[in-house]
Amino acid sequence: MQMRLMSRSCAALLVAAWLMAGCGTTVVNPVTGRAERTVMDEQAEVAEGRKAHQEVLAEYGAVDDPRLQAYVNDIGQKLARQSHRANLQWTFTVLDSPEVNAFALPGGYVYVTRGIMAYLDSEAELAGVIGHEIGHVTARHGAQRATRQQNAGLGVMAATVLGAVLETAGVSGATGMANQVSQGVAAGYVAKYSREQESQADTLGAEYLSRNRYNPQNMVDVIAVLKNQERFAADVAKAEGRAAPSGANWLASHPSNDKRLADIRQVAAQYAGNYADDGRARYLQAIDGVTFGDGREQGVVRGRNFFHETLGIALTAPPGWEVQNSQEAIALVNAAGDAGLVVRLVPPKAGTTHDEIIRNVIKPADGRVERRTFNGLAATHFTGTRRNEQGQSQAVDVTLVTGPANRNYLLQNAAKDAAALRRAGPALAEAAGSFRPLSSADRAAARPWTVKTVPFPRGGFAELARQSPLTEQAEAHLRLINGVYGGGAEPRPGQPVKTVR
Repeated sequence: MQMRLMSRSCAALLVAAWLMAGCGTTVVNPVTGRAERTVMDEQAEVAEGRKAHQEVLAEYGAVDDPRLQAYVNDIGQKLARQSHRANLQWTFTVLDSPEVNAFALPGGYVYVTRGIMAYLDSEAELAGVIGHEIGHVTARHGAQRATRQQNAGLGVMAATVLGAVLETAGVSGATGMANQVSQGVAAGYVAKYSREQESQADTLGAEYLSRNRYNPQNMVDVIAVLKNQERFAADVAKAEGRAAPSGANWLASHPSNDKRLADIRQVAAQYAGNYADDGRARYLQAIDGVTFGDGREQGVVRGRNFFHETLGIALTAPPGWEVQNSQEAIALVNAAGDAGLVVRLVPPKAGTTHDEIIRNVIKPADGRVERRTFNGLAATHFTGTRRNEQGQSQAVDVTLVTGPANRNYLLQNAAKDAAALRRAGPALAEAAGSFRPLSSADRAAARPWTVKTVPFPRGGFAELARQSPLTEQAEAHLRLINGVYGGGAEPRPGQPVKTVR
């Protein structure tokens, strides 16, 4: 739970964007050489990208590892110098996010997550991801999207920044539980590039790889790696009797199919020559020690438990429920997916006492207040009604808890309908009652996992799995992060491989 809301950030950017809407001009596309009408010339791309970059950093944070940041920046700068827009001041950043993703903003701002880096297996594969994103910038795809969306009334940066960031953030279960579905649906129309733009970015990525002596075949390898990542998620869900997840990752925002894979192979086959090694040893050294999965600043999910070391809090979901951790909230959701407890950090300006917060945040029409205590923490439960912006009456069932460092948290019962809320009532009370300060045992469990490079043992992935904290199909998961899920040559004993510790 990072407690940073992109929707508010984008709202601020949208105000500035409207000042630009309607100011069209003609530019020459650096890739095609053709003139095109646009609402964002290069100066505007750079200016708006620079402002948006600060919003992205505030939203997700950069990985606090100068060595890793320098490594990725060096690769990106090398690729950018051989691109169609070498004149731009390019910026490459590794974001502190477990999502498997990469994206770019207009003006030369490219991002990869530590999440995607855990599943790549060589420097050349990373270069393929970065080269693809550079291609979106050099071909002015963000500006083209902004121009198309202007007529829809979305504004310039609503079509670029909002779309690009949601390509990374996705729409989580917790966000949906918090009644922000409409935002996600609207974002879906602006978050995806066209098929032609994706194909062009693939082609440019292959070209930039070749110019830098990376084998363009790595464009194909990257798609295979990430398709296996999706396949693994679907296999885990099937084994647990759940629907396959449709959350955010690089393929979700960069759609693929068999034809596209065939196209990438054809493009890669056009490049012949002697290429440098794929840089696997350098890559494994670079990512050794990188956080795997949930990080300290986001809080970690361990089975039915959620631990947040920075905030000093923990929660436990009832049996059969799951924990969903998003940037906006934590949600403890039942197996049916029709009820859950949503936990949010209350901003200080909302009030210092529970009564003030209820007045300022809930704005009740009527209701009842009951003082409680959760594991030594002061709590206030409110049930009643409030008027929404349309003047309609809404039922409200929330609990305020003051946690460590006097931070206040809003625990809200949410459900598909009144019947689902009644069925989940006892479990919701159990979930809320689990809210607690971190114990010494909780703090030990809250430590993030890391990627480590080790010699492949004679006992194979089964032996690695016994030494790993991974719980969901650990052996298969380790095969996945080493590029041999569902096939591929088994590493030789002693060969460097990735594990999770």
